[in-house]
Formats: sequence, C-alpha cells, structure tokens
Amino acid sequence: MSQVPERREFGEWPLKRLMTEVVGTGTKSAEDMNREQATEAMQRILADEPDHTTLGAFWLANRWKHNVAEELAAYADVMCEHVEYAEPDADPVDCGANYDGKGKTAILGAAAGIVAAAAGTPVVVHSGDRVPTQKQDAYKHVLDELGVRTELSPEESADQVDETGFGFYYQPAFNPAVHDLFDRRDQMGVRTFVNTVETIANPANADVHLGSFYHLSFAKKIVDTFEQSERLGPRRVVMFQGMEGYDDIRPGYTKVGESTDGVFTDFEIETAEYGMDFETEDLEVDPDDVAGDSAAITEAVVAGERDDQFADAVELNAAFRIYAREDAESLSKGLEMARESIDSGAAEAVLEDLRAF
Repeated sequence: MSQVPERREFGEWPLKRLMTEVVGTGTKSAEDMNREQATEAMQRILADEPDHTTLGAFWLANRWKHNVAEELAAYADVMCEHVEYAEPDADPVDCGANYDGKGKTAILGAAAGIVAAAAGTPVVVHSGDRVPTQKQDAYKHVLDELGVRTELSPEESADQVDETGFGFYYQPAFNPAVHDLFDRRDQMGVRTFVNTVETIANPANADVHLGSFYHLSFAKKIVDTFEQSERLGPRRVVMFQGMEGYDDIRPGYTKVGESTDGVFTDFEIETAEYGMDFETEDLEVDPDDVAGDSAAITEAVVAGERDDQFADAVELNAAFRIYAREDAESLSKGLEMARESIDSGAAEAVLEDLRAF
C-alpha cells in the first residue's frame, strides 16, 4: 500500500489572504508585503499549493502594484533554494537577459559574449526555451543555430565556461522549479515577477551581473534586490538601457547604472562616440527568424567578415562585458580589446571551441 505524501506546512499567509488583506485591495489601497509574507507566497507557488485562479490573481495584483526590492529579494531567495548551482573556476560576467526573448532586433549577446571571452573576459548567459509570455527567440535559439550545444547539465555549463571562456546555462536543468511554472505562466498573457527574478538566478555564482532596463529606477531596484537578498550578492552590477528588454545596449543616448561594493552611480553615454552611430531600426532582422539572422550575424562578426552597424553594436556590447568585470578601466579601452579579439582571430577560435565542446 502506497503512502500518502506528507503535506507541507506553511505559515499564516495563503495567497488568497494576501490578496484580500495586502496586495489585492485596489490600486490605491494595496500594500507591499513584508519579507515573511513574500517568502511564504513564493514557497507556496513553487510547491504548487495555490489553485490556478488565485495564483493568476496574485500575479496580476503584484504586476499592478509594482513589486518593491524587499519582495523581489524574498522571491529570489526562495527560488535560489531550488537552483542547481555549478560554479566554474573562472569568475565570469553573469548576463541576465529577459528569458521570453526578442522579436524585432538581432540578439547580439552571444556574439558580444564570444568576443569578450576572446579578449579574456569569461561570460555566462542563460535562458529557457520559448519562455512565456512572448515565447520568442532567446540565447538558446541563437546558440542552437550556431551549432553550439545548449541542453547541458549545470556541471557541463561550468566546464564550458572554463574550456571556452563562454558558457550557456539551460533553465530546465539549473532552475527546474521555475521551469515547472511554464504552463501557468503561459496562461497569464502578461509578464509576472517570475520574469524578473529568473534573470538574476546567477547559476554560475558570478561576482558580476550585467543586465538592462527601460527606466533607471528599475536598475536601482535590481541593485537593491541584490543587496536585500540573503542568497544573491554580486559585488558589482552594471545595467544599461537595452533593446526589447534584452542585454543589448540601445543605440543613441543611453543611461548606464552601476553598483560596486554597494555604491550606486549612474551616467549617460552617446553610443555614437563608441562607433554605434545609427538607430535601433538599423539593427532589426527578420521577425520570423530572429535566431537564424542573429546566428548569421554572430558568425560573420566574430570572423571579421562584417564592418557594419551589427559589427559596431557587437563590439560595444562586448566592451560593456569587459568593462563590467573591470578587465578594462573604461568603455573605450574595452572597445579596443573587443576589436583586437576579432582582428586577431581569437573570437572566431572561441566560436569553434564552443562548437567542438
């Protein structure tokens, strides 16, 4: 006779109570949760305890009221209890792009990461496979098109970083608890706080995080989230205004936020001063084949076969990764290192190493 699984005991804050007493009382009267409440909420969610109607309402209420850093840190900490970490010997830059992908402009992070790796800056990227809500092309799909293995165990991903300088971590392998929410997230139709916290899972336990934002206040919120987290603590965080929520810097006037050892600063750049003298529209690709076009661009740029806006954009994005890890004291120096890694053939060699891994 089979045993009935032991029911997990929670605290006093089921999602329905949080809805009626805290977050779901209305756009003007809703309150923020404290750490204890947000922690219990995420524990219940990952244990598949709430019914689907209540969960959907809770997610939507969080979206309307806007999560504060304390809530995001609590959500992230519970998620991290389920993450399978695999730390490479190298200390890479962790690139946290939106998992639900891009639909208009080229995904440049694979090329930028390869170029940075060739310049001596190890880089880690991570994503799932058609993650809701957009379910568009992401890192995995570009690398698949390039002939690079992506469905790796976390240990294999760490080895990939150490052997090539560039590593891809696959969400279903390193973060299965969040991956298990796929169907319910798909039914929502809008992004939830899960779309935010999954990008900061940091599966390689890197000391540097690179991300993007639409508004500078979001960059500060992510920095505050890291500071309030009990499990995540990169020493340095660099974020810029990205295209389509991705870690590809937006052409033109762009804000940059960075935090080092808890000190947050921000500054502005004109990308034209670093070779990106064009508009976002100039980086658009076939919306029906973003991954394929991005892979073709990646292959040509790292081989030194392109000298156009895509090459310029890849070089500056690589420079940001080099600068984020403090392997260059300035973006200008990072840009020199990125261009040299292409001209020397080192970037093309990293791509070949990835294909052989």
